[in-house]
Amino acid sequence: MNSIESRLKDLGIVLPDAPKPVASYVPAVKTGNLLVVSGQLAFEDGVLASTGSVPASTSVEAAITAARRCAINGLAVARSSLGGDLGRIRRVVRLGVFVQCEAGFDAQPLVANGASDLMVEVFGEIGRHARAAVGVSALPLDAPVEIDFTFEVD
Repeated sequence: MNSIESRLKDLGIVLPDAPKPVASYVPAVKTGNLLVVSGQLAFEDGVLASTGSVPASTSVEAAITAARRCAINGLAVARSSLGGDLGRIRRVVRLGVFVQCEAGFDAQPLVANGASDLMVEVFGEIGRHARAAVGVSALPLDAPVEIDFTFEVD
């Protein structure tokens, strides 16, 4: 078992099978030494963990949890795309975090920390990354959070 898989086990995280796309796109694209993972929603056992905008329909705390679940799903797609070997990730380069929220809501960075913190928990220093945290008026399937990922890989 590689060190990333061991770390996931230590954290009590079981990666699901890679979620299937919900529209016409591929889950990930590898180009050169980059793996770009398409936007992930907070599916758990095939169901969105929560729906609706933050904070009116989804609490900030639930959105943080959703962001963490998006990150877990992103890692599942990365693992699948890398032949089952997360040890091939050399760096978490960037996360693009989209939060469906009400006008005036400005805590997108706090929500995004749910995913960012997980990357550091799993990868340590190479998990520190660039990030955008953006508020939007709607997301697919009424999800509160969607996250895309860019990893440097070998």
